[in-house]
Amino acid sequence: MRIKILRQLSPVTEPYWQEFEGDFAKDQSVAGMLDELNYKDDLFDVNGDPAPRIQWECSCLQGMCGACAMVINGRPALACEVFLRDFKGDTVVIEPLKKFATISDLVVDRGIIHQNLKKANVYIGEYEGADPKEYDHMYAAGKCLKCGLCLEVCPNYLDGSSFYGAAFANDCFLIASRSKSRKKAITKSYQKNFEQGCSKALSCVDVCPMKIPTLASIAKMNRR
Repeated sequence: MRIKILRQLSPVTEPYWQEFEGDFAKDQSVAGMLDELNYKDDLFDVNGDPAPRIQWECSCLQGMCGACAMVINGRPALACEVFLRDFKGDTVVIEPLKKFATISDLVVDRGIIHQNLKKANVYIGEYEGADPKEYDHMYAAGKCLKCGLCLEVCPNYLDGSSFYGAAFANDCFLIASRSKSRKKAITKSYQKNFEQGCSKALSCVDVCPMKIPTLASIAKMNRR
């Protein structure tokens, strides 16, 4: 298997492509492949040149934390959930998420997701209880990993300066459902930072690793 990785040593250096080769089991994930490459005593690229360890993030390796989000063969995904057996051909192209600033190699700064929640004051306040009819949907929306995949594929999300994306819409639904005193303010923030900028491409739904019913969250918030 040939692995082509878009690398960047630091936030201020230029990105560059580097290729590696390895004999990996077909049932191995991309995360496992990266781990195996880094496990070598010395890492060399296809030209025989020494290479620094590949920088990437992981935690649970079970699709539950969202840390290993990256672009694999042109599609944003969690590296622990993409397996070599699913590829056509023997080449894997790996890039960092492009909608966020690169820190090093495949590690990006997704802090803007949380910064926007703080900026819009999306917090519960005093818990006042929710309608039991909303419990199932609240549970589903609460699974958001803040991995950034939905923002990566969204044609409306650019830098998070005004349109905050699907993760924000789901959080607005959660908070508005739990706190009557915050409902009006949250709905106003939702309208300004999501509803007015969403073109309903719904690519966010297709790529979500947790299969969150974001369309339902949008519909419920739009009715409010």
